[in-house]
Amino acid sequence: MSEHSVRNFYDELAHDYHLMFRDWDASMAYQAEVLGGIVRTSLGAGPHTVLDCSCGIGTQAIGLALAGHQVVGSDLSPVAAARAAAEAAARGSRVLVAAADMRQLPFRETSFDVVLCADNSLTHLLSGQDLRAALHGMRRVLRDDGLLMITVRAYDETRQTRPTATPPQVSETRDGQVITFQLWHWHEDGERYDLEHFQLIPAENTWQVRVRRTAHWALTSPQLTEFVTEAGFTNITWQSPASTGYYQPVLTAQRAPSTQ
Repeated sequence: MSEHSVRNFYDELAHDYHLMFRDWDASMAYQAEVLGGIVRTSLGAGPHTVLDCSCGIGTQAIGLALAGHQVVGSDLSPVAAARAAAEAAARGSRVLVAAADMRQLPFRETSFDVVLCADNSLTHLLSGQDLRAALHGMRRVLRDDGLLMITVRAYDETRQTRPTATPPQVSETRDGQVITFQLWHWHEDGERYDLEHFQLIPAENTWQVRVRRTAHWALTSPQLTEFVTEAGFTNITWQSPASTGYYQPVLTAQRAPSTQ
């Protein structure tokens, strides 16, 4: 992963990120309901201490905080993390935030009941070395039997079809409709792709076009399961959108108890 390019991508996107949602607050509530339900099933009612280690502008972190959990958000983008804290405060909640690389989480061992890495963030890590560093760090800051939750795109099929674009998403704003879509440029290895993220913003009688670029590793579920197992997690389970109602597959796992 090029830290500079991924950070730049989210620094530049932070102001406009909410425009990808038809109703950002409704999406926060819906995602918190689904993810919070998974937490309750695994760990009980709580409230729980949660680290959202790719919090962005707070889509998952704020919803979970509003549901009563004690949430810390970290993100490679300091601009996004700062917005997450501000948006939480504007809604009468609190999310403590830090600008941090998920490969070098600056938190004490066994600090959290839950570590969340959502929105396909993990796949910005383009090498096994980086992926291992992140997963080992997530395990380190989890308590024994703590819950890991990762959400990624459904790449098992995508790797076969190699789409070159995503369908446009349209959101309504006071100034008109905003259109968001992506172009994907696949690498020769068939696993990684460069992404161009387009937003068309209404501007009087024309459009302002905003383009940001980054890259992903289209990890299949067996690949990611292997990395998570290697990092010391057990009870690894995949939950499909059909079973959860969530918009991406969700991997859950637990930190194996430390041996003395």
